[in-house]
Amino acid sequence: MLSKEIEVSRISLLNYLSYLQKAQALLLLDKEASGIKQLTKPEKIYLGNTNYAYALGGEKTDIGNVRETFFFNQTAVKHKVTYSSQIDFTLNETYNFEIGGKNKIQKQLAGVENGYLALDNIEIGFNNEIPFWLFGLMY
Repeated sequence: MLSKEIEVSRISLLNYLSYLQKAQALLLLDKEASGIKQLTKPEKIYLGNTNYAYALGGEKTDIGNVRETFFFNQTAVKHKVTYSSQIDFTLNETYNFEIGGKNKIQKQLAGVENGYLALDNIEIGFNNEIPFWLFGLMY
C-alpha cells in the first residue's frame, strides 16, 4: 500500500494526490462512481504530461504509458474520462477506447459497445480505428 510505503495516512495520501492533480502534475483515473464511492483511491495514476515521463524515465520510458498519458491528457480537457476494466478509457460514459500501436487488433473490443481503437503510427483511420495524432487536436 502506497500510504504505508511513504509513511502517511490514507487520507493524507488521497489529499496529496488531489493537490497534485489540481496542480496538473498528475492525472487520476477513477471508476465511474457517485456519492461516497468517489472518495476512494484512483484506479490508475498517470503523470500530468508525457514530457514528465521522458524527463524521469529517459530512454526506458514505456511507450504504452506515454500513449495512455497523452490520450488522457488531451481528452480530459473537454470530456469526462473514466476507468473501465475491459478497455483503457471510457469517455462521457459512452465511448470506449483502447490505446495502442498500429499493430493493435480488434480482439480487446469484442463485446464492447461504441468501441474504438486509438492507434499510433497510422496516418488515416478506417471503421473504428482512429489515428492517435488526431486526439492532439482536441485540446
